[in-house]
Amino acid sequence: MASDKIFSNDYLEELNPQSQIEQEPVTVFGLTFKNDEERRQYFREELRRRLPELRAIEGFPIGEDDDIINLSDPPYYTACPNPWLNDFIKQWEDEKKQLQLEGKRKVNFEVKEPYASDVSEGKNNPIYMAHAYHTKCPHPAIMRYIMHYTQPGDIVFDGFAGTGMTGVACGKCSDAKEVSEYHIEGIIGRRNCILGDLSPIASFITYNFNNPVDRKIFVNKANKIINEVKEEVSDLYKTKHFNNDFGVISYVIWSDYLVCPNCSGELSYWKESLDENMKIKPHILCPHCGSVVTKSKETIAKETIITIDGKQASIPLKKPALIRYSYKGKKFTKEADVEDFKLIERLNEVYPKEYYPSSEIIDGVKTKELIRAGYTNVSLLYTRRNLIVFAKLWEKARTLPLLRFALTSILVKTGSLLHNVGIKNGKINLAGALPNALFVPSALAERNVFELLEGKLRDILNMDPEELHHVCNQVQSATDLSNIESESIDYIFTDPPFGHNLMYSELNFIHEDWLKIYTQNKDEAIENSSQGKTVSDYTDLMTLSFREYYRILKPGKWMTVEFSNTSAAIWNSIQRALTKAGFIISVVRGLDKQQGSFNAQTTSTAVKQDLVISCYKNTSSLYYTNDSNTETNEWGFIEEHLEHLPVISISGKATTSIIERSAKILYDRLVSSFIERNLPVPIDASVFQNGLRERFIERDGMFFTAHQAAEYDELKMHTSEFVPMGLIVSDEANGIEWLKNQLREKPQTYQDIYPSFIKALNGIRKGDQVPGLNVLLEENFIQNDDETWRLPNINDDVDLEKLRNKALLKEFKRYLELCRKPRGKLKDVRVEAVRAGFKQCYSDKNFADIILVGDRIPQNLLTEDEILLQYYDIASSKV
Repeated sequence: MASDKIFSNDYLEELNPQSQIEQEPVTVFGLTFKNDEERRQYFREELRRRLPELRAIEGFPIGEDDDIINLSDPPYYTACPNPWLNDFIKQWEDEKKQLQLEGKRKVNFEVKEPYASDVSEGKNNPIYMAHAYHTKCPHPAIMRYIMHYTQPGDIVFDGFAGTGMTGVACGKCSDAKEVSEYHIEGIIGRRNCILGDLSPIASFITYNFNNPVDRKIFVNKANKIINEVKEEVSDLYKTKHFNNDFGVISYVIWSDYLVCPNCSGELSYWKESLDENMKIKPHILCPHCGSVVTKSKETIAKETIITIDGKQASIPLKKPALIRYSYKGKKFTKEADVEDFKLIERLNEVYPKEYYPSSEIIDGVKTKELIRAGYTNVSLLYTRRNLIVFAKLWEKARTLPLLRFALTSILVKTGSLLHNVGIKNGKINLAGALPNALFVPSALAERNVFELLEGKLRDILNMDPEELHHVCNQVQSATDLSNIESESIDYIFTDPPFGHNLMYSELNFIHEDWLKIYTQNKDEAIENSSQGKTVSDYTDLMTLSFREYYRILKPGKWMTVEFSNTSAAIWNSIQRALTKAGFIISVVRGLDKQQGSFNAQTTSTAVKQDLVISCYKNTSSLYYTNDSNTETNEWGFIEEHLEHLPVISISGKATTSIIERSAKILYDRLVSSFIERNLPVPIDASVFQNGLRERFIERDGMFFTAHQAAEYDELKMHTSEFVPMGLIVSDEANGIEWLKNQLREKPQTYQDIYPSFIKALNGIRKGDQVPGLNVLLEENFIQNDDETWRLPNINDDVDLEKLRNKALLKEFKRYLELCRKPRGKLKDVRVEAVRAGFKQCYSDKNFADIILVGDRIPQNLLTEDEILLQYYDIASSKV
């Protein structure tokens, strides 16, 4: 091999000896143990005793008891629901009292306004780079939210934890240097954290990202293991140099072989598709007969092999096309020779003696391509050479989780047959596996596992593992958090599944076959045709999850939901689920991770930024009583909601409008909150708008409480301009708001408005009949004698609303008549008319007509409109 040690003696000497943390006494829940290993064994036995009752909790993974116990490091981490969470919560609540005595916490800490700034945070910090996973949010971005919404000692929760960046962020809030480096505002101090995820591999990655490890101890143990395996497989990566001495393989390019449809001769796809300058040829020509050969399912050569379970598998025939190796410090390239083929043939006759993954690949959306190509068993996704090396390393690392953590980062992306190879500017590009895909390419790279591992270990050490903090971590479905007491959490940051964007259990299956513990995907909140899950199922699962979030969150506290999806229906599903669970949405802002996902980079319609929803749990249920004092209900709700909105938004030297303070959005929030609780909508839109003006203060088309208005006026004085709401006209309601903004400063004629209105028209949904400008003006505004249009005054507004509502209900009645005809479908509808009709039917308890029309209108209009979908869902539960 290239060297005897993966870390040199010089490097080992550079490491500062840390305290032998594994040998120090540790105390947990009042119990003192000689060291961490004794603590670990004690709680593992306790966990084994509790497993039967824990299996009843949703999300319990698929796996044997021994495997679950061995993977766990209780009470901090359990590869199943964690039974000690409430013990930690009690301990942390007691610690808060001491922090208050020390002046590190405020007794009456309260957050009124959301964190409303757009966040842009890069991914190139050492912690982010230490492990590859489908999706991660950089921990400095999460720190901004945690530092805003919490104070030291607070308890933070994330039930869709993924790789545990929320936990990392909680720990790093105590790092004054990091807080300063990223210019994060808030009270410095560690926050406590509870993390959960349905995926065993995600939870294992989370554990290692949040488990303090002594660097020197780890490096010495890792060195010993790796060098032992190197010694055992010393010949596997050898290849003959031209002087008959041996070099060390860095990577081998394997290529599909094609069968010429003309002469039946076999040819190397790699060799025949590239010219001497490593440029892709316009055509592949058969070297035997000169015919043009097109790569297709019919022309790819196959070979039949017997898997470890005795089954036959027919997979594409692949052979080495190129070998890159090092010899005496220099790099060389060659074609595979006789000795290389002999080694491959010899290796193909043996399987590892140690455990290796050999399960049948599950049928799924992302796995179909593998199965179609013949890769029906996980063991087929590795060259035999790398399977042997990985199996030996995996076995020896069973008591060193951080080394297994390093291995999981290379097991699939760069260490398997999924490793894609590209050609860029005549040079080989070792691209790795395609993100969020399971696909064996026609040309792939078999990498030297030890070289991959060395690079990954250095990445891991760069993240300073001894600077990490313990968090509580578990494998569990967010739909059942019964092991967490109600109203015990101070803040939630969560990054839930994005509908159909990622098929987590399928993408994680290879990793989890190494762990021998698998995701229980019955509770997986995704849209997936193989699992028979629709958008509706996704919404239901997210609603169950958010209801549990709502239950465990303390009243008046906040939740931040990071979300990204190009589908309006999925975006609406998340908002619907939040509202159904009881949360009140405050603002939606952007989070730019500064590095697009594979989909975002290659799809023109992909979302370039994640969206962040800030929402809160009401402090009181007073607003939702059926008390006759309805004024207290509706206006008490609005006053609390206004207190939970940002007062001002400043961009550069300009004050920008806050759309959430507009009358339209405030009314939508009120309507949504009341109908979700099966209560009548307490007020009409026109009366509501008049009430807003009577009870609150209007500034620039936004509404404030008295003290907020004073603050807004003071802050606005320091800016040079005001930027109004940048609405686009994508539906009728937005069109009306857009016109209000245009006419707020001065009356204008139709001719004045028309050019700007046409420019603002954008993104009208298919099937939505948006009235023309003339209709919008006539129904919602007042025309002066000079033919200019103006905003209505209070009396005008009431009269206009009555006339408009009468016209909308008349249109809805026409829709009803059409729907009652056999096979009656509505190709195009006026959404505002459907809204008005649904509201009237809801008030009249005529739920059947809501269902009738809802089933006949274009379904995209129903699923993408929050209010329509709310009425429809409630009607469905009543009929």
